[in-house]
Amino acid sequence: MFWRGPTRRVVAGETVPGVWCHVWVTRRSATRPHVDDLFVFADGLIGCDGTGLDGTDVEGLRRRLADGRVLLHDPERSAPATEPERPRWSARYPEPLTADGFVAEVLDRIAELNDRPTTADRCHDAIRRWRREPTEANRRLVRNAYLAVPAHERVFLLGDMDLQDIPLRRLATDPGQPVCGDGPIATEEMYLQVKEYFDAGDRGEETYRAKIALRHADDPAPTPAVILNERGGPSGDVLDDAVLRNEFPSPLTYRGQTYRTALHAYWAQAVAAPDDHDRVRDAETAHEAQELGGSRPLQPDWPARRLAVMTDILRAKFAQHPPMAAILLATGDAPLSYQGYSESPFWTDRGPRGGRNWMGRLLELVRSELNRPAEPAARP
Repeated sequence: MFWRGPTRRVVAGETVPGVWCHVWVTRRSATRPHVDDLFVFADGLIGCDGTGLDGTDVEGLRRRLADGRVLLHDPERSAPATEPERPRWSARYPEPLTADGFVAEVLDRIAELNDRPTTADRCHDAIRRWRREPTEANRRLVRNAYLAVPAHERVFLLGDMDLQDIPLRRLATDPGQPVCGDGPIATEEMYLQVKEYFDAGDRGEETYRAKIALRHADDPAPTPAVILNERGGPSGDVLDDAVLRNEFPSPLTYRGQTYRTALHAYWAQAVAAPDDHDRVRDAETAHEAQELGGSRPLQPDWPARRLAVMTDILRAKFAQHPPMAAILLATGDAPLSYQGYSESPFWTDRGPRGGRNWMGRLLELVRSELNRPAEPAARP
């Protein structure tokens, strides 16, 4: 089942996180099943409108699955085509989704929401233990942990597109028994082959990490982002990271004209008519400059030029205000997230809602240029 989230509900002032998925439900008053949202929360509460599941628990879900009030497949569609018949031990497709398997999957989602290990986590823990000490007792631990994973999810346990979970099927088979009932007989040699499979995977992962380390040799250690929030009416009396905002009062000269803020300079360059340029330049506030500029006809090629113009304006601003340049440099190599509601998503970082954060990226570019070593003096 494909789960979506996050979602939440509030109980006695506390937030309870959750996830949700689509299921088919039947109502007594309806003539046909319809798709609905099934919500699962960290405290074990399960809800689905119109099915009698509002405020129930896992056992309530199990009953609704049994009586047909909740369905996992569209009953009006024909069954999906199955792969050609092949030996079960080497099958590369998941087991069918059943009511029991879905309930087990729900229990895993509840465990995840509570930061507890899922059945897949326990299986991987058992594999690691067996690899450290490949004894029969530890192999049985792997077997039990593997069988506890919902059957329809087992093929995805190893993330192997070629073999799926075949190595685990071998390891889960007791000595002298055929794998999955129709495969080769499990032996100690087979278990050693499974161990070599995992060991080879580790070696491949180490090789891959070494290659990635080489490719990223010039990358700094991860640094938390600096959030540049929009503020209402910055006064300019206190110099902090607000100076990095376009609306901060910072008179600058650009192309022979003086502007109150970087936003004044930007919108004055954007408008097509000279008279509009002067009105934007002389606006009392950055907000007024933006409103004036956005309401007038713009340069016909402005979308293609705006990044270059804004970059030049930022260079002028920080070159003419060394204390502000020092504040920009003080952000080190941290990503700069330029947030706000007055400028478009092209310029701002809107988090999960999108945004291209071009202002943050241009500030990082200018910061890099400020860090550039001075040119050596020319020899006489």
